[in-house]
Amino acid sequence: MAHNSEHIVKRFAAYYRPHRALFTLDLVTAALRALFIIVIPFLVVRMLNKEQLAQATLADIWTTIGIIGVLILLMALAEFINVKWGHILGTRIETDMRSDLFRHLQKLSFHYFDNTKTGHIMSRISNDLFTIGELAHHGPEDLFISVCLLTGSLVFMFIMNWEMAVIVLIPMPLILLWGNIFRVRLRRTFREVRVRVADINSNVENAIQGIREVQSYGKETYAIDRFDDVNNEFRTAKSNMYHAMAGFHSGMMFFLEFYSVLIVGGGMLLVYLGRLELVELIGFLMYRRYMFQPIRRLTGFMEAYQQGAAAFERFTEIMDEEPAIADRPDAISLDTVAGDITFEGVRFKYEDDAPAWVLEDVTLHVPPGKTVALVGESGAGKSSLAALIPRFYEPQHGTIQLDGHSITNLKMRDLRRHVGIVQQSVFLFDTSIRENIMFGRPDATEDELYAAAHNAHIYDFIMSLPDGFDTLVGERGVKLSGGQKQRISIARLFLKDPPVLIFDEATSSLDSESEELIQKSMETLCLGRSTLVIAHRLSTVRKADYTYVLRNGRVVEQGTHSELVEAGGYYRDLYNRNIL
Repeated sequence: MAHNSEHIVKRFAAYYRPHRALFTLDLVTAALRALFIIVIPFLVVRMLNKEQLAQATLADIWTTIGIIGVLILLMALAEFINVKWGHILGTRIETDMRSDLFRHLQKLSFHYFDNTKTGHIMSRISNDLFTIGELAHHGPEDLFISVCLLTGSLVFMFIMNWEMAVIVLIPMPLILLWGNIFRVRLRRTFREVRVRVADINSNVENAIQGIREVQSYGKETYAIDRFDDVNNEFRTAKSNMYHAMAGFHSGMMFFLEFYSVLIVGGGMLLVYLGRLELVELIGFLMYRRYMFQPIRRLTGFMEAYQQGAAAFERFTEIMDEEPAIADRPDAISLDTVAGDITFEGVRFKYEDDAPAWVLEDVTLHVPPGKTVALVGESGAGKSSLAALIPRFYEPQHGTIQLDGHSITNLKMRDLRRHVGIVQQSVFLFDTSIRENIMFGRPDATEDELYAAAHNAHIYDFIMSLPDGFDTLVGERGVKLSGGQKQRISIARLFLKDPPVLIFDEATSSLDSESEELIQKSMETLCLGRSTLVIAHRLSTVRKADYTYVLRNGRVVEQGTHSELVEAGGYYRDLYNRNIL
């Protein structure tokens, strides 16, 4: 655990480097606050000293009061700078970490998102990073001020009376021991709470996104019960956390009150024995407050550190996640692509330890500018095969080539730039129609935007809306029909203008009118492009130049539509059962 804490501190400290000036200002003003605080009791004790007070003039008294007043004003100014710019420092570090986390998420492969709940990711981006930002500000500042106050107070105490100062030190080892006992326990409970918060976020996100399904099936009670389960787990985790916090704080409170009794009792004894002046006891009683303050700060720091450390561990879990698919060091770029795609002996499964192959020994060819159809029953591996072309996943065996180059030797940004995909379930961003269409080419002109909408047969519909292209589509395009969303996604492809197209059952769940419009758009879009079509519609398969039939992850037949029907095999069976 010590090594782990050291690792956390080193990685955390790296985020301070771009903000050295602000960090220095924060610590300097914190040191000044501590200095001003500990000097005031010393001035009071010095003035109240019998010899000093006997020789002092009224001007000396007013001068001392004036100096104390100036110190209080300077302390207030230092605190203003400290609070304002310290929080700004924490916010900037939090912002930097959130940017790093989001950029890293963009690099991760589909495999990571397949196995990680969105709610857990959202919890790290929001709740965890807010906690880390608070620690970034308050952690070093509280620790520094506490050390300065404790050190400075003890120095002045030893100057006043070393015997009383030794008595003051007695509880310190007990306080440190108690804090260390609860260090691991607090970290564990804080981490458990953050996991449960992530579970709640994930559950709420699923319930809200699926609210139509929940209500249409009358499953509100089921959704509520599921939420209550995770909510109760969160309550239990928080109860455990508060139990640990109560033990920690009650112990610290005991030591602090014992500290007060020690100073009063020890001071009275030393005054009685003539080893301590009464005015010095007053000074120690004043310093008691300044000893309490840093100890309370250290208590708060320990709690904040354990919370922040738990949050930072969850942050680093994502940052340490390596993309399952990445560019090779010698990856090359392809500026132009003809669209010649070849699969050779490809075998694939989503998890290396999965018992069965999703694709097994698949060999096929998509010639440049031709349309090739993939057909087969649900679960045959069609969508999985298509997802391998842009390297969303990596096959365990075999090669996939684009224009004679293995796609593993190509830069992924270039590869994906040359591939356009339209899926059955279209995702639209919660913004305007304009921004959704221009997503692939933000620099497109208005004329290019209108031309893309015309080609996708969506222009007239868009212009019929009160806000036209500036109409907001809602979350995931909820304000549009399935056919409208599909045509907007096709308009987006017209603007991207890729040489390779993949249509993954793009018309399977649409009404006949929408299907006809999208078929027209697809025919226009496919002209001169290499196209892989996954289809259940006979009309789509008939127009393909060539067809591959998949069954249980294998290519079992291939040929043109008429050849496959005449062969009387599996394809003919699909055709007769109206699966095509």
